[in-house]
Amino acid sequence: MCKVLGLDTSNYTTSAALLDTSDMTVLQQKLMLPVKEGERGLRQSDALFHHTKQLPAVMEKLFSGDAVTPDAIGVSVKPRWASDSYMPCFLAGEGLADSLGSVLGIVPDKTSHQIGHVLAALYSAGKLSLACGSNDFAAFHVSGGTTELLLCRPDKETVLDITRIGGSNDLKAGQAIDRCGVMLGLRFPCGGELEALAEKSSRDFNVKVPLKDMECSLSGVENKCRQMLEKGEPYEDIARFCLTYVCAAVKGLTQAFYEKYGSMKIIYAGGVMSNKFIRGELENKDRFFCAPEFSKDNACGVAVCSAIKKGYIDLWAQS
Repeated sequence: MCKVLGLDTSNYTTSAALLDTSDMTVLQQKLMLPVKEGERGLRQSDALFHHTKQLPAVMEKLFSGDAVTPDAIGVSVKPRWASDSYMPCFLAGEGLADSLGSVLGIVPDKTSHQIGHVLAALYSAGKLSLACGSNDFAAFHVSGGTTELLLCRPDKETVLDITRIGGSNDLKAGQAIDRCGVMLGLRFPCGGELEALAEKSSRDFNVKVPLKDMECSLSGVENKCRQMLEKGEPYEDIARFCLTYVCAAVKGLTQAFYEKYGSMKIIYAGGVMSNKFIRGELENKDRFFCAPEFSKDNACGVAVCSAIKKGYIDLWAQS
């Protein structure tokens, strides 16, 4: 039995998770970063400050006074596993992981926020076996800062070797949802409230999203939502149009992927993919979805990554 601590300090969530490899249960705690009403985000300096303030409270809640010594520590240190990928907010989690590692005699396993998202999705969908063997699979990472179609290859060093093969070439899906939501007076991040508002609409929209070579454009949705607002159209219809547009983009990218790569299993990850309307339009026997509690930014996948690297989850023996 091994306990693995995962840490993730991304935009806009401070999160920690404790994975018990004996039964593969995960405890997690997280706090959203505070964003002032009417604003659509935070400067990186403010995000780093708030993570530093919130980490002690998150850790206290995770351990709830129990004396637990982790056997391994995983931490996300950058958005993607690439040399040019960097955001200061990840320094908060990395610093804590390095400090704990020094005290406990543990070398932290460092990974990317994106790998964490994909592994959290595989974990929650009961499909961690995809992270082993020789078969590639596809993943969508659709969140506030990312709308990417990824080709994932199991890798013993990084767990997943990820290559971007498509996505949005301008506005990201989460940005579109948040901008539309703030436009309608909703609280940032706006995904949950926008979904609830859209459910009140009975309108159906026929949307065609510009798509070429597995690259789509989402910039038009913000302009269209603003035009609808200026015309006095109901807020619920504007919300419904926004989600329909994002859904059409993901569906179009999915179809373009099949046309180029043929049949392959796909996992949908990221906060936007927790939307019930979008998920309902995409579900298929070879398409898997992250559970809502693991779709938004979280440290579960980071802990899973560390456990695999340490050999506590021997997926390679199952291939």
